[in-house]
Amino acid sequence: MNDEIKPGILYGVSLGPGDPGLITRRAFELLQRQDAHWSYPVRRKGSESHALQIALAAGLALPAEHTPLIFPMTHDAEILAGYWLRAAETVLERLRTGQDVLFLVEGDASTYSTFGHLARTLQALDDAIVIETLPGVSSFSAAAALIGIPLADTDETVAIIPAGYGIAMIEHLLDDFDTLVLLKVKPLLDEILDLLERRGLLPHAAFIEKAGTEVERIERDVVRLRGEKVNYLSLLLVKNPGRERNVVQRGCRKKA
Repeated sequence: MNDEIKPGILYGVSLGPGDPGLITRRAFELLQRQDAHWSYPVRRKGSESHALQIALAAGLALPAEHTPLIFPMTHDAEILAGYWLRAAETVLERLRTGQDVLFLVEGDASTYSTFGHLARTLQALDDAIVIETLPGVSSFSAAAALIGIPLADTDETVAIIPAGYGIAMIEHLLDDFDTLVLLKVKPLLDEILDLLERRGLLPHAAFIEKAGTEVERIERDVVRLRGEKVNYLSLLLVKNPGRERNVVQRGCRKKA
């Protein structure tokens, strides 16, 4: 690295799930900088970036120079590692010129985010690079607010997982948690609905798709979703009011 040039900082800029009004003041200020370079994730070359659309909906102008970074939709670890490496190398090249890079992230950059992969890979290439994460509103916290259901109250417990973990894991978590948030439910939606019906939990579930966007969808009668092809950016919030649990009260453990 050229010692005469101080490397730029990589910022993971959380933008919330869709409503531009949920962008934090800190993130908005960073995105108004004229000297920083924007990068953002896309699934494939030429595809739209949801994170970028949130920033544009806030009235922010896309800089003349900006870089889409490909993070494909696959579970193949070898393929993913190759794309993460290419993305990190692209960002590192820009940082080594002394320019800060703002990586736009939908939701919160610390929660199931592409930013985590980028940051880890970049650190493996050059551990001297400074990385800063700006927290943001997560899709599930926005969804809970939209439907007026608290994620947790008093001594309640919460589990948040991608639905891709599978039906067996979901059923296991229903035994152990008062609230279950299932992200990216598209591939297993019908199977999840079957499970909730068997457990008597359909009345206690809500579906939220593209929270905070102009095409937001909220469905409280979730059985109506059977057979539908929902958007990738969707989740189910399930309350489990009948769960037996051990709670600590005044130093004593008892079954609730």
